[in-house]
Amino acid sequence: MKKENSVWDFFASVKLAIITLSLVATTSIIGTIIPQNKPLQWYAQEYGGDLAKFFQILDIPDMYDSWWFLALLGLLCTNLIICSLDRFPDVWKQMKAAGLDTPLKRLENMERKKEWQSSSSLEETVLELDARLNRSGWKSSRRNSGGGTLLFAQKGACSRSGVYVVHASILVIFVGAIIGELYGFKGNVMIPETQQTDKIYTFNGNETIDLGFTVRCDSFILELYPNGMPKKYRSELTILENGKELFQAPTEVNSPLKYRGITLYQASYEGYQDFMIKVTNKASGSSKTSLVPFQEQGEWPQEGLTFGVINVDGMGQSASRLKIWFSDNKGAPSVLWLKDGGSATVERENGTYLLSTKQMYATGLQVCKDPGVWVVYLGCGLMLFGLSIAFFMSHQRIWLFIKEEVSGASILFTGSANKNRVGFEKIFNDLAKILQR
Repeated sequence: MKKENSVWDFFASVKLAIITLSLVATTSIIGTIIPQNKPLQWYAQEYGGDLAKFFQILDIPDMYDSWWFLALLGLLCTNLIICSLDRFPDVWKQMKAAGLDTPLKRLENMERKKEWQSSSSLEETVLELDARLNRSGWKSSRRNSGGGTLLFAQKGACSRSGVYVVHASILVIFVGAIIGELYGFKGNVMIPETQQTDKIYTFNGNETIDLGFTVRCDSFILELYPNGMPKKYRSELTILENGKELFQAPTEVNSPLKYRGITLYQASYEGYQDFMIKVTNKASGSSKTSLVPFQEQGEWPQEGLTFGVINVDGMGQSASRLKIWFSDNKGAPSVLWLKDGGSATVERENGTYLLSTKQMYATGLQVCKDPGVWVVYLGCGLMLFGLSIAFFMSHQRIWLFIKEEVSGASILFTGSANKNRVGFEKIFNDLAKILQR
């Protein structure tokens, strides 16, 4: 018999579950420590050529999609399913077991019991005890047995199923992950200000993914600490379809934009050595915005203006101050310093102009579509529910055997709990006091 069931017993063993979970946890730590989806050259530079080749053989750079990691997860799923199928029928029998079938001899031998006498008749005693049980929240059933009447009540029978609810929740989470893997995607994209895209790139940069709509970066706003470190940054994004603007929304770290099941996260930015210079004629109200490279000249021919950025404080990813050269080709040019993103009024012979400028940025977005995320959330909720049942509930059972005596009736009160026996001891004693009144 053992040989016939050896394969089943192997997959149903708790030891296999512990080993598999330990391997999944250990490899997950490795996948967290070693960055994923980097080019092979990156691993060679960081870890050396030999170790990089070893990583490549084991699919470490894409570990969570590797055959062996998926095989581990498959083994864990198989173990959970077979373990549950193997043990749950017995648990179900315990949950549905008729407490009234419990032999009187077993009740008399229980460790937790109390006995007392009642001066009332058997029927009166049974009715009174049954009423007290119901008032205390114990719904009882009765049967004539062994020359007396047996009352039985229980609570928390479903607590025995808690571990199997947790098993089911893990499987549900795996199903959600599979849905996300098959029908979702992850990638990133850099969008310069004023430009747009309808595609993103996978993390390894080898493939492009069509979004099904267009994202435009209208502006990028960067706030810096006094030491020049980034404090906060935000993108103003517009969603378009078929050339039509649908809506505009700001996107910040921890405040993503969501549309059609796709989430766009503010992840990074890149500063260019180009500057957006806007000049407004305050008299006519007309204006022109030009993208001008560093130390090159921009023009507004209609107004006869030329301008440019000739010096920068904090050049690189983020500029703090810009030195602007501005001329209407009459007299000496105006030279002034402006805070990045700031503006100033310039008086010239041809008129008065409002001059504003900012460094050109590209917003870095991480883009994710995961249609299985709600299935994963359902699995997590199911897991919390199962853990609550398993850890905070117990199967509590009580019996009252009432036997007719010459001077009234004798009562035997017993009870048991599969967990938290210390807590049940108090419940049992408190209930005994109520029943003995």
